[in-house]
Amino acid sequence: MENHRSELDRFYRCTIRMDGLYYLAARHLGVNENTLSLFYALDGGAPLSQKQLAEEMLIPKTTVNSVVQEYVREGYLQLLPAPHGREKTVSLTPEGQAYARQLLQPIYAAEEEAMAATLSRFSPEFLLAAEDLTEQLYRSFHRHILSQKEH
Repeated sequence: MENHRSELDRFYRCTIRMDGLYYLAARHLGVNENTLSLFYALDGGAPLSQKQLAEEMLIPKTTVNSVVQEYVREGYLQLLPAPHGREKTVSLTPEGQAYARQLLQPIYAAEEEAMAATLSRFSPEFLLAAEDLTEQLYRSFHRHILSQKEH
């Protein structure tokens, strides 16, 4: 089996640095990284359940619930009955949409600039490779680590 340690180290450093940039941006914008992730996920418009948000953001459902409850109180989020089942979905209120636009505008501007520069040098195919690696990591982490009993 071929050893890909060097490539994995490079990829890991990239993902850690990207995570760090979003963390620093969130702090600079006056929110924590979970709040930024929540509004980012909901800005697409479709309501999502707290379970879906937790799975997408890879954070505990209790953390999602805490952030959701805070922003329901602020009037930025609303809980709506789900079409099926008893779990409620989370969506932005009109005030939440305005807040999300304000919060995410500088993030989107920075992302667009970075993506345009990257796409001027590389094919959009690099995204397929990144998505595939992410999915393969998800499967392998579950097989080797996450499905095992905690120590």
